[in-house]
Amino acid sequence: MCGITGWVNFKADISKSPTIIEKMTKTLNKRGPDDENYYVSKNVLFGHRRLVVVDPTGGAQPMTKTIGKDKYVIVYNGELYNTEDLRKILLAKGYTFQSYSDTEVLLTSYIHWGIDCVKYINGIYAFAVWSESDKKVFMARDPLGVKPLFYTIKGNSLIFGSELKTILAHPFVRPVVDRDGLTEIFALGPARALGSGIFKGVKELPPAHYLIYSSDDLKLQEYWKIKAEAHNEDIEATAEHVKSLLIDAVKRQLVADVPVCTFLSGGLDSSVISAVAAKEFKNEGRILDTYAIDYEDNDLYFKSNSFEPTSDKFWALKMSEYIGSNHHNIVNSSEDLAKALVDSVKASDLPGMADIDSSLFLFCKEIRKNATVALSGECADEIFGGYPWYTRPEDINANTFPWSKSVATRKQLLSKELKSLDLEEYLSDQYNQTLKQVPYLDGESKFEKRMRELFYLNIKWFMITLLNRKDRMSMSNSLEVRVPFADYRLVEYAFNIPSNIKLCDNREKGILRKALRGILPDDIIDRKKSPYPKTHNPKYTKIVQQWMTDILEDRTSPILNLVDKEAVRLLIQTGGSSFKEPWYGQLMRGPQLLAYLIQVNEWLKEYKVSIEL
Repeated sequence: MCGITGWVNFKADISKSPTIIEKMTKTLNKRGPDDENYYVSKNVLFGHRRLVVVDPTGGAQPMTKTIGKDKYVIVYNGELYNTEDLRKILLAKGYTFQSYSDTEVLLTSYIHWGIDCVKYINGIYAFAVWSESDKKVFMARDPLGVKPLFYTIKGNSLIFGSELKTILAHPFVRPVVDRDGLTEIFALGPARALGSGIFKGVKELPPAHYLIYSSDDLKLQEYWKIKAEAHNEDIEATAEHVKSLLIDAVKRQLVADVPVCTFLSGGLDSSVISAVAAKEFKNEGRILDTYAIDYEDNDLYFKSNSFEPTSDKFWALKMSEYIGSNHHNIVNSSEDLAKALVDSVKASDLPGMADIDSSLFLFCKEIRKNATVALSGECADEIFGGYPWYTRPEDINANTFPWSKSVATRKQLLSKELKSLDLEEYLSDQYNQTLKQVPYLDGESKFEKRMRELFYLNIKWFMITLLNRKDRMSMSNSLEVRVPFADYRLVEYAFNIPSNIKLCDNREKGILRKALRGILPDDIIDRKKSPYPKTHNPKYTKIVQQWMTDILEDRTSPILNLVDKEAVRLLIQTGGSSFKEPWYGQLMRGPQLLAYLIQVNEWLKEYKVSIEL
C-alpha cells in the first residue's frame, strides 16, 4: 500500500515547480513510510510514498515502462489479488518483466488492454498512468471503493491525491466549505455522497470509475455495475459457492513479503477469515497472530442491548483457541480514546465516527508494532444481510437510509444561520437518486425488489463509510488492511442470492452461517451478530462532556457559528441522551454524538476551514 499524488497541466511548464509536488507527497508519509520518489516532466508531476509489502527492490514508484517508442508512468496505491494470473497472460502476449511486483503487472495490463485493463484486474486500487505518446492521464479506483482517490480541477490543472490533505497542500486549493458541504456534514455525516470531497471544488473519484484527462477533455466513466441476474442454485449449492468464493478471496489476500495478521472479534466474519488464514499459516509451519479490541473496564459497564447482545472478549479468546492463533487483546483507556479523536480527524481530514474511529486508530497503531498487513471482516454484513434493518419491518419499509433516520432531530442542533439548510430534502434526494440506479429482474415480487434496494443502498453507502474509516485509520498508522468480503466476485454473487436463501433459517446472514458449518464451531456460527464494539465506561462520557463544555465556553471555537449552543448544552447535561435516535448507524448515540461535535470543531480549527454561506 502507498500514497499517490499528481499535478497535470498541459498549458504550462510545471516542471519548474517541483517543491509543490514534494510538499503534496510529504503529506502521505504515513501511508508510505518506506520510500519517496517523483516523476517530473514539463506537464506532468507525480509523487509517491511507499509502504513495502511485496518486492522490496523491484516495486519502486513512480514506475516507468517503455514499449518501442511509447513511454508509460504509473503511481499506484493498492494490491492486485490476481497478479500471477495476469502475469501469465501477459507473458504469453510477449511482454517481459523486470520485477515480481504487482505494480509492473498493473502497468503492463494498462499498456496491453488500455482502459479495459479494469475488466481484468482483481484487487483494491487507486492509480494513475501517464501515457506520453497519446498525452493522456488515466486514473481508476477499485469497484467497491476500498482505496481512496481525490481530485480537483483548478484552471488548466488536474490535481489529485490519496488524501484530502494532499489536495489541500497545493497552493491552488483552499480549505473552503460552502452550504452544500455543510448540508452534507449535518445531513449525512459521517457518510459522504459518492464523488464528494466536502471541500469546495474537491471531488473523489467514485468507486468503479475511471477518469481520462487530456489537454482538451476530462471524461469520467463507470466501468463496473452490479447486475441483477437470475439465481438458479439451490440452498446447498449456494452455500458451497459462497464458501468457495470466500476461501479463495482470503487465500489470495494473504500474499505478502511482510508480517500478516488478522482482526478477530469472535464474530462470524472475522472468525472465518482468521480460520482460513490460520490453516494456511499452519501448512507453512507458521502461527497466525490475531488481534481483538477492548476497552478499559468494559467488563464492569457493558450492558446488553438489541444492537450489542454480547461482549466480544469471550468469543475472540474462544476462537483463538480453536484455530491455535497467537492472540493479542488491545485495551483502550478512556483518556486515550478521547485524545485520539483529534488523531482520527487528522487521519480522515474530516469529522468521522467519533470514538469508533479513534478506537480503530489506536488499535491499528498497536498492531503496526508487529505487523504490516492485516485482514478484516468488513463488508459481510452489507452483502449478506447482517444488520437489523434487513429484518425489521419499520426499516425495510422506511423511505430513507435506515442508518440515517435522525435527520429531522439533527437540525435542532444547528444555529439560526444554518436552520435554513434543507437537510431533509438533501437526504431524500440522495436516497431517491440511488434507488433509480438499482437493477431488478422482471417478475420479481415487491418485497424482493425492496430487498434488492436495501442491499444496493448498503453497498453504495454504508459499506463505503466503513471502508473509508478502515482505510484512513489503518493507513495513518502505516498498516495495510485487506477486506476479503469486498472481493467484487463475492459481492456480485451475493447480490443475486434471493432473500429467502440469503436470510435462511430466519437468521441474519443465514446463508453465510450455513456455508461455514464445519469451518467454525457451531456456537460461533450461531452467535447473534454484534457490531464493532464501543466503550461503555462512564469515565469516557465525563471526558467528552467536559471537553464539549470547554468548547462552548471558548469564544474562538469555530463550531459556535454552526450550532445552537443551548441545544448542545442540553446534550452535554444529559450525556447525549437528549438526542433520541442514533446520529448514524447503530452506535453513534450519547457520548458518541458529543465526540462527533468535538471532531467537527477540531476539524474546523485544524484545517482552518473557511465557511461560505
